[in-house]
Amino acid sequence: MLSLVRNPQGQRGPDAAPRDSVRYVTRQPILDLQNKVRAYELLFSEGPEELLRRDREVAARTIVDNAVLFGLNKLTNGLPAFVPCTAEMLADSLVEMLPAHMTVLEIRAGIDPPQALVDACRELHAAGYRFALDRFAWLPGIDHLVVLADYLKVSFADTSPRERQALLSRFNCSRATWVASGVETPEQFAEAKNAGFSFVQGFYFCRPSLLKSRKVPANRISQIEILQMLKDEELDLRRLTELVKRDTSLTYRLLRLVNSPLCAMQQEVHSIQTALLALGEETFRRMAAVAITSELGSGQPSELLRMAFVRGRFCEQAARHCGLDGSEQYLLGLMSLLGVMLQTSMDELAPMLPFREGIRRALKGEPADERVLLDWLENYERGHWEACEIIAENRELDREVLTDCFEEAVEWAEASLRFA
Repeated sequence: MLSLVRNPQGQRGPDAAPRDSVRYVTRQPILDLQNKVRAYELLFSEGPEELLRRDREVAARTIVDNAVLFGLNKLTNGLPAFVPCTAEMLADSLVEMLPAHMTVLEIRAGIDPPQALVDACRELHAAGYRFALDRFAWLPGIDHLVVLADYLKVSFADTSPRERQALLSRFNCSRATWVASGVETPEQFAEAKNAGFSFVQGFYFCRPSLLKSRKVPANRISQIEILQMLKDEELDLRRLTELVKRDTSLTYRLLRLVNSPLCAMQQEVHSIQTALLALGEETFRRMAAVAITSELGSGQPSELLRMAFVRGRFCEQAARHCGLDGSEQYLLGLMSLLGVMLQTSMDELAPMLPFREGIRRALKGEPADERVLLDWLENYERGHWEACEIIAENRELDREVLTDCFEEAVEWAEASLRFA
C-alpha cells in the first residue's frame, strides 16, 4: 500500500493524466504460508476508472516510470516487486530499466501466445528477470510460457476449487511457485494451504476467525484499560506506571519506542515516568498507543501491524485538513484492526474502548462522520480507486493531500516497526 506520484510540474506527454488527476500507486502484499510478506504487487491508477479499463498499457508503463523514479526499494522495502506488464512493454524492452534481481514481470497470457511475446520473455528471463503468469488457466499454447514462469498466480475469484485442483495436478511438474490471489477470508487461506499453494495474496489476514463465545484475555483487557487512561485529559501517572509495569513485554516495547530515533532522545530513558516527563504527555500518549497496539498484535502477521500503524498515522495527519480531531483519529486508525488482532468482533470490543459514541460506531463500520478518512484509506488499500474518488468528491477532500498523508504514514510505519 504505497505511494503517490503526480505528473511533475504539470508536464504532459502522450501517456499523461488529465491535469486535475492524481496518480495512485499502491501495493498489495504477497505472503507465504507462515504469513510472512515475501513480495508486493504494484497497482496503479490515474484519472477516471474508465480510462484504465480502456488503456492498461498506460497504467503498466506508468508503474515502470514510477518505480524507476522512486526506486523499487522505497516501494517494496527491498522485497521483490510484481510489476504488471503488457506484451508491448516486454517487446520494446521498457522493463529493462527495472533491476532484474528485484523485479517479477507479471503478464496475462491468452490463447496461443504470439511468438514475439514468447521470444521477449526468453530474452528477459536469460537476463535475470523472473516471470509470473497472472490469472493462470490452461489455454492452448500456454506451455511455452509455463516453462519460463517462476510464479503461477491462480485467482480465487475466477476459479472454483475443482478448477484450481485441476490446474495444480496438470502442471505439478512445473518448477514455478504457486500463488493464490484474491484470498479474502481465513477459510480461503486454509483452502489454499491445503490445496498446495505456497504463496497467498489478498486481505484474508484483515478478517478475524471468530470463535463462538470467545472472551478477551485478562491481560488484553488490562492493555485496553491503559488505552482508556491515555485518552483522559489528565494522566494518573502513578496508576499508569503500575499498569505498564505489570506487563513485561509491553514495558519492553514502550521503552524501545521511546529510545528509538523516532523520538530523538538525547539520552536513554529507562522508566515510564521518565519517558512521560521527557517526551511530554501528547507524544507519550502516541508512543504508548503504538507500543500497546504492537503487543495486542503479537502473533499476528506483521503486515497486519504495519497496516494498523499506517492507518493511525494517516488518519492523524489527514485530520488536520478536514476539521477532525487528530488524536482521536490516530487512535481510530490504530485500533481499526483490533478485532482481527484479538480474533473477536468489534461489537464486543467497542464498548471497552476509550472513545465517544461516534468513534465506536466508526470502529464497528457504521456510518459516521468520524469514519470518512478510514473509509477512504480502506478503499485505497485494496485499489478501489473509484470509491476513493467518490468519497473525496462527496466530502470535498483534497486528493493530493490524502495521498501525501498516506505516503508519509507508510514511511512512519516502517520506521516504527523497526522498534515495535
